[in-house]
Amino acid sequence: MYHKMPKKRYEHTLAFLKEVLPAPATVLDLGVRNPFSKIMEENGYTVYNTTGEDLDEFPELVNKHKVDAITSFEIFEHLLSPYPLLKLIKSTKLITTIPLKLWFSSAYKSKTDMRDRHYHEFEDWQFDWLLEKSNWEIKKTSKWTSPIQKIGFRPILRKYTPRYYAVYAERKEV
Repeated sequence: MYHKMPKKRYEHTLAFLKEVLPAPATVLDLGVRNPFSKIMEENGYTVYNTTGEDLDEFPELVNKHKVDAITSFEIFEHLLSPYPLLKLIKSTKLITTIPLKLWFSSAYKSKTDMRDRHYHEFEDWQFDWLLEKSNWEIKKTSKWTSPIQKIGFRPILRKYTPRYYAVYAERKEV
């Protein structure tokens, strides 16, 4: 099942999710249905997804379903402004991952798909500040690397430099 998918990233993400939100649980996973949606379902989660709408334009979609948590796996970097969406979320739990900014590599930008571009690649402290400012309290974090099987300076750095950052946060009392 995992042979052509980002195995390490999915394994780490699933382990983090299970630790902070054990199944069974119902989640709204921001972004279109994807291989990880199926993995979550296979592990006891009920998963709703957004369907490709522009969440910068329609952030209210995060409240379409009553769920135990909002999940967002590599989505916030695609938003021009994640702040309004984060402020609007009514769910009290947020589990999210983002790719971290790498000092030795420029931000990802697709030349063919306008939606598949990174407006932001955060450093961990920047993303923490964004969550705190939008009224979330960080309860747990994790980082991991994303090595690639190539030869060169950058592939060596990828073996030791964390690429992904996972955060579990809860809505602060107002």
